[in-house]
Amino acid sequence: MGAVSTRAVLQHETWTLEPDREPDAEPTTYAMQCAVDGETSPGSEDFAEPQDWVFEHCGKNPSHHTYREIITRPWRAWRRT
Repeated sequence: MGAVSTRAVLQHETWTLEPDREPDAEPTTYAMQCAVDGETSPGSEDFAEPQDWVFEHCGKNPSHHTYREIITRPWRAWRRT
């Protein structure tokens, strides 16, 4: 059996990260989460739907005044050449 040698090739590459705006990208979706009980609205491409959920939720739970917006936005990484 002969001698074993290892060899590594390292190359520095520049990557870019940006919102995915390609035609086949997943849609950006919005949801709202109640900060009091953790309940979350269904996700929607239209922000008005989660906003309506908040009004319904606080109508049923008058002491629930604080909410979090959850935005799911697709991103893509690509190597610059």
